[in-house]
Amino acid sequence: MQNDTTSRNAALFAANRARGTVRFNVAHVDGLTRRRQLHEAGSLRVRFPSPEDDGLSAVLVNTAGGIAGGDRFDIDVASMGDARLTVTTAAAEKIYRADGPAAELNVMLKAEGGSHLSWLPQETILFDRARIRRRFEIELSEAASLLLCEIIVFGRTAMGERIQAGEFFDCWRLRRGGRLALAENIRLDGDIGSKLASPAIAKGGVAIGIALIVPGDEALVEGIRELSQTFGGEVGISAWNGFAMARFCAQDATRLRADMAAVLGRASGSALPRLWLN
Repeated sequence: MQNDTTSRNAALFAANRARGTVRFNVAHVDGLTRRRQLHEAGSLRVRFPSPEDDGLSAVLVNTAGGIAGGDRFDIDVASMGDARLTVTTAAAEKIYRADGPAAELNVMLKAEGGSHLSWLPQETILFDRARIRRRFEIELSEAASLLLCEIIVFGRTAMGERIQAGEFFDCWRLRRGGRLALAENIRLDGDIGSKLASPAIAKGGVAIGIALIVPGDEALVEGIRELSQTFGGEVGISAWNGFAMARFCAQDATRLRADMAAVLGRASGSALPRLWLN
C-alpha cells in the first residue's frame, strides 16, 4: 500500500511539472535577418519585436511564471550566414523552492558562418531552497561572434530575503570550429548562505555574473578595465585565445547589473535590449 501511494504521489507530482521548449533559427535574407524555422511547446514562448535595420531581437517568455522543482525547459537557438540575433527575456527568471527533484534548464546556442549571436537574458533569481541544474552547449564557427551574459542572484535581498540552502549547478561547454574551447562546472549546494559568506567563494556576495565576448583580445580587456572606477562590485577580466571574459561578484544585485551593463556596452558598442532598461 505504501509503495502504491508513493507511486501515485510521484505520478501526480510529475503531471503537474512545467515543460517548455523553444527551438528556432534565423538567417540573413536579402540584407536582413529573418527567422526561418520555429518550434514552441509547453509553457515556453518566443516573441519577435519589430524588425531592426541590421538584426533581429527575440524575447523568451515563460508563461508558467517561474521555475519550480521538477520543471524542465529546453532552448535551442541558431544564427546562420551573416545574421545578427539578440536573445533576451521578458523578465527576470525566478527559481522557486523545490522539495523534490531539481529543475532543469538546457540551452543550446549555435552561431554559424559569419553570424553574430547575443545571449542577454535578465537575471535568474534563486529563492531559498531552490534547486536548479543548467547546461549550456555553445557552438561557434571560426568566423562567428558571440556576446553572452548570465547573472545569478541568490535571494531578493532588497525584500529582506536570503537564501540559506538549495542547489545550483551550472555546466558550460563551448566549441569553436568544432574544438572544445571552454569547459567549466559551477556547483553550490547544501548551506549555500554560509558558503557565499566565505572569503574564498563570494565574501558575502549575493549576486554573480559572467560576460563572454568572442572575439576578444587584450585591447578590449584594457578598454573594459578603464571602467573599473565605476564598478560597484568585484570584476575580474581576462583574455585568452581570442576570447575575453569578465566575472562579477557583488553584495548588491542592482550594482552588479549596472556593472554588467557597462561592460556589455563597452564590448558591443550598441544599446542593450530595451527590456533591460525597464
